[in-house]
Amino acid sequence: MDITKIPQIKHTESDNFFLLAGPCAIEGEDMAMRIAEKVVAITNKLNIPYVFKGSFKKANRSRIDSFTGIGDEKALKILRKVSETFKVPTITDIHQISDATMAAEYVDVLQIPAFLVRQTDLVVAAAETGKVVNLKKGQFMSPESMQHAVKKVIDSGNEQVWITDRGTMFGYQDMIVDFRGVPTMKQYAPVVLDVTHSLQQPNQSSGVTGGRPALIGTMARAGIAAGVDGLFMETHFDPANAKSDGANMLDLSLLEKLLTDLTAIRKTINSL
Repeated sequence: MDITKIPQIKHTESDNFFLLAGPCAIEGEDMAMRIAEKVVAITNKLNIPYVFKGSFKKANRSRIDSFTGIGDEKALKILRKVSETFKVPTITDIHQISDATMAAEYVDVLQIPAFLVRQTDLVVAAAETGKVVNLKKGQFMSPESMQHAVKKVIDSGNEQVWITDRGTMFGYQDMIVDFRGVPTMKQYAPVVLDVTHSLQQPNQSSGVTGGRPALIGTMARAGIAAGVDGLFMETHFDPANAKSDGANMLDLSLLEKLLTDLTAIRKTINSL
């Protein structure tokens, strides 16, 4: 599927990768607009097709006292405002069937979390909205098994589907990415690498997920070299104080240099 066909996305002649990026969760309007403005400026400069990412709620938290959101409708309205202000499409994740039709009123891409990608009713509900469906590969699933999740979307009458690899569990508290899966999954749909979640260190005894953000550049460069169609990154201007997933987010101040390097690598790959 051609990402330039998503409503509002800007056409690129560079054959560049596309980018899904933004905060883990919508914490408020000011933070969302501040992050979006910065990323839009960078991606316009580098000719990178861009989709703003933000979760309208966080339903899969380790502890009951963890931040889950500012209110569903309030967060979704902020996502709509980002889209209307900066003329970019938006993506958010959904966790239950009723979320699909609600979120589809506000965003362009519905994301199925990795833990839920085998939930047939949820995947079908997302597909039936007619929106692009981004399927996160389960941390417990093989690349080959993702063809069945893709087929659920297509058989529901929607051919707009992506696969996003966010790593595979390696023991209890670490993730690895098997880049052999990229060409396998590209047989089924465009493939995105979730750079920041692939560097998570889940299941910490504190109930707060850890991460290895120092390796974001390494992981992203490897993904581009492996031929992914897009990259997914969570970014924040103050990761240490982000209300969700701050331990593995990219500091927003580092984004332009990284994307500049990645664009150069992609250009080299395209010339081979």
